[in-house]
Amino acid sequence: MRERRLGTSDGTTTREDLGADRLLIDVANYVVGYEIKSRDAVKTARHAIMDFVACALRGGSDPGCAKLLGPCVPGIECKHGAHVPGTEYYLDPVTATFNATTCARWLDYNDSFYGAEWAHPSDTIGAILSVSEYVSRLRNDRGLSVLSMRDVIVATIKAYEIVGVLALENSFNQIGVDHGLLTRVAVAAVTTSMLGGGRLEVMYATSQAFIDGSGLRCFRHYPCAGTRKGWAAGDNAARGVTLALMTMRGEIGYLGALSAPVWGFNDVFYRRQDIVLKRDFGEFVMENVVFKPSFPSEIHAQTAIEAAFRLHPQVVHRVDEVHSVAVHTTRSAVRCIDKTGPLNGPADRDHCLQYAVAVALLYGNMTSDHYEDSVASDPRVDEMRRKILIAENPQYSADYVDPDRRSCSNSIQVHFKDRTSTNKFEVEYPVGHRRRRMEGFPALEKKFISSLHTKFPPERAGFIFERVTDAQIFDALTPMDFMELFNATPHPVLLPPMRAAPGVFDYTPIDSRASTLVPRLTDGTAETRAVGDGADARG
Repeated sequence: MRERRLGTSDGTTTREDLGADRLLIDVANYVVGYEIKSRDAVKTARHAIMDFVACALRGGSDPGCAKLLGPCVPGIECKHGAHVPGTEYYLDPVTATFNATTCARWLDYNDSFYGAEWAHPSDTIGAILSVSEYVSRLRNDRGLSVLSMRDVIVATIKAYEIVGVLALENSFNQIGVDHGLLTRVAVAAVTTSMLGGGRLEVMYATSQAFIDGSGLRCFRHYPCAGTRKGWAAGDNAARGVTLALMTMRGEIGYLGALSAPVWGFNDVFYRRQDIVLKRDFGEFVMENVVFKPSFPSEIHAQTAIEAAFRLHPQVVHRVDEVHSVAVHTTRSAVRCIDKTGPLNGPADRDHCLQYAVAVALLYGNMTSDHYEDSVASDPRVDEMRRKILIAENPQYSADYVDPDRRSCSNSIQVHFKDRTSTNKFEVEYPVGHRRRRMEGFPALEKKFISSLHTKFPPERAGFIFERVTDAQIFDALTPMDFMELFNATPHPVLLPPMRAAPGVFDYTPIDSRASTLVPRLTDGTAETRAVGDGADARG
């Protein structure tokens, strides 16, 4: 069955939709027209943005990450740029996106969402923050109203929704397609709207994101696992911003990019299948996103690590007596992080279920340092890894995709040489799961203040914490004021609040055929015009 085409999601047909793939239409209608109403989603989005910054502050301090940061070429300056949290860098929005997203993703400490595919929706936040600051600085320079962090919240919810809904039913990993594609698509769509694009422009940019195709997943798995998984998200997010900017200069899109026979995305990258939307776009993904407030690890290992922590006191003094460790988990965990044999550095170790369980049993703790050579060289770790037996529990796999449960269960039982054993300890939902928000949100705030203390003196850390955790203050901040909070060399006094725009992206863009990569900046409203008609459309 080929993808349904022609018309909009409400059954009407417009000139610009003729011949367009349904997915492109649905994404554009959602990004441009959907009103966010869920208070739960808004509250969660504030925590998501806060957590993104916490992850970025920690990740940016890692030497492997730090060497990737800064402008493309030393010495390049940008007049209307964007800050990279925790650094002195002030960069163009594309490079700022790469920097911020790479920092947040580096330690595998940022949030996650799972279905048939696995994804990290917060990979989009670096782009949203960078573009919002860029747009606001341009507008402020011209005496126009700027965006507010409430606008950033709305954009974040929509980006999360695109990433997650695409992940629910489409198992890209099974055919070797990397989930970075989802980041690129969501960023291209949402940032085009933030730059002032209408439905057609969003469709164009989204089509270009699919035409880019997919990176290979080999860098996430043995024997090729390496540091690219730390910057792949930054690469995809930055590319999404680039496509948005190109679209706003008047570059056309290709509205049959998915369904085109032989040459389209579905035929080339998706084994001649159509991408399926399991549910309409709304607020579901933000409401159900899974945070990692307690420790960095691949999402499928979170509950296993928590279970191992509980067993640590019973094991730590009997390590030599351990005969085997039985771990029951989901099918997705088996596919993604069940690894034996050599592990090539931290990037490989944090995607190994056996390594995570071994360290948690031995140390009773898990930080990013536990993936480094200093811990991996402990001979007890590899010895414990060899004793860990991984098996799928079919019920766990069923509950994993059940929309009413969405659990990510693991159970662990340690067997000793004298034929005694611990009790089987099971954890169904990680601390960052929706069902554990009562303990999860305070844990996220603890993680945030702890991350602030790694970069800033106590007084300033407290100042930042008060403003970010107060919902009213947070929503009213401009993107410039928000990002200035995390500048490594801040102004002594924050800039006075700037005039926020009256509504979400409530401004009319400048002419898309302008020679510079800037959004349209005239106050008021205007009719979206068709870009690339005539000769351009045929080119």
